[in-house]
Amino acid sequence: MHAMVSFSTLFAAFFGGWEVVLILAVLLVLFGARHLPELMDGLRRGMEEFIKATREVEGHIYRAIGPPPSQTHPQPDENAARKDELSLWLAQGFDIGRIPVAPGTFGSLVGVLWFALLLVPASFGLYLLGTLLGLAASVKFCGEAERILGESDPGSVVLDEIAAIPICFLPWVVLELWRLKSMPPVETFFSGRGLWISVSIYVLFRVFDIWKPWPVRQSQNLPGGWGVTADDVLAAIYVGALSVLFVR
Repeated sequence: MHAMVSFSTLFAAFFGGWEVVLILAVLLVLFGARHLPELMDGLRRGMEEFIKATREVEGHIYRAIGPPPSQTHPQPDENAARKDELSLWLAQGFDIGRIPVAPGTFGSLVGVLWFALLLVPASFGLYLLGTLLGLAASVKFCGEAERILGESDPGSVVLDEIAAIPICFLPWVVLELWRLKSMPPVETFFSGRGLWISVSIYVLFRVFDIWKPWPVRQSQNLPGGWGVTADDVLAAIYVGALSVLFVR
């Protein structure tokens, strides 16, 4: 126990709450920046080749039989394709979900970053609003990802884990708000004893998300993005309730 306290003190001395958040943010940006340009560049080259081939075919048709009737063969909807790419990118947690090993675990780490960002405005109302907006985005884009990939609750879709993490910390935030009479700073959750509690909450969320006790597993039967998101929300509620035992 003494060794754990000493390590926690040493960790806090070198890495405060903002440094942890910054490291997570840099890792996320670097990973997304590495893959997003490749995705967009490939999409751009593909569209250029498609347009070039289409024009060559049109030229042959004009020379052979005259101009083709308009509206006979409608072109693919480029806007719809781009919208699907964006929806999938968001649902996969900015490409984090494409990590081949334990994508949900890495997605949950992004959820911890999302939780930290919600604390920055120091407003409980904005914390709740951001959490609700994140859940709404999860329902929408996770449902779109199911349609695009043709799978039910694809493993690469991690936006649901990201959106659910702030619920895990909600009871702790409320207790600190009641104690301090103001929103707790980010450092409360990422330094000293708070760091170990945050790690415990994160681990508990992964346990409940994988274990899926009643009614977590049953909620997956809800249609579309509702089913993808609901099981993570319920797992987060379990964790939030348990967290009260060791954050008081």
